[in-house]
Amino acid sequence: MGRLPDGAAFAVVVGGEADALHEVWPLVAAAEPAVPLYGGTGAPVVGATELNGALAEARYALASARSTAAVDGSALTDASSLTGLDALLTGVPAEVRTAYSRTVLGELRSNAVLLETLETFLVCDGSWARTAEALHLHVNSVHYRIGRIEHFTGRDLSRLYDRLDLWAALLCRADSA
Repeated sequence: MGRLPDGAAFAVVVGGEADALHEVWPLVAAAEPAVPLYGGTGAPVVGATELNGALAEARYALASARSTAAVDGSALTDASSLTGLDALLTGVPAEVRTAYSRTVLGELRSNAVLLETLETFLVCDGSWARTAEALHLHVNSVHYRIGRIEHFTGRDLSRLYDRLDLWAALLCRADSA
């Protein structure tokens, strides 16, 4: 056990004790419900040379627990549960997520219709027809709106890289809203 430079406490546990942590966590967190308790766990390691990597994972999981816990609630997050983009972004500080979303979405942030179109288009995997159906629009209207989105963001929605940027920006926006 010890403390990190930021004041966070840490402990290195052996084998089966890590599993026990997930069992006792609710009891520990309930002991003082008015005090939120956050924890993060990293992957098990074989030798001391792997401890830094496990500690980095645990710190990222801790950041995720802090950002996803219910208001005044406690949370324990295992790094192995951070498997999707939305989960990955939870470990990024809120102010960074907000700035990223603001920068990538730009003027689009104030246009609810285009934001809905963008999200629907991405959820529909870039299918013009399914997007039109989901939004009850003619496919030409979807083409027009996507053109406006590309104009405002400077991104090309036919490119996977740009789609990922915009999806991450939408996730960051939803998280900071």
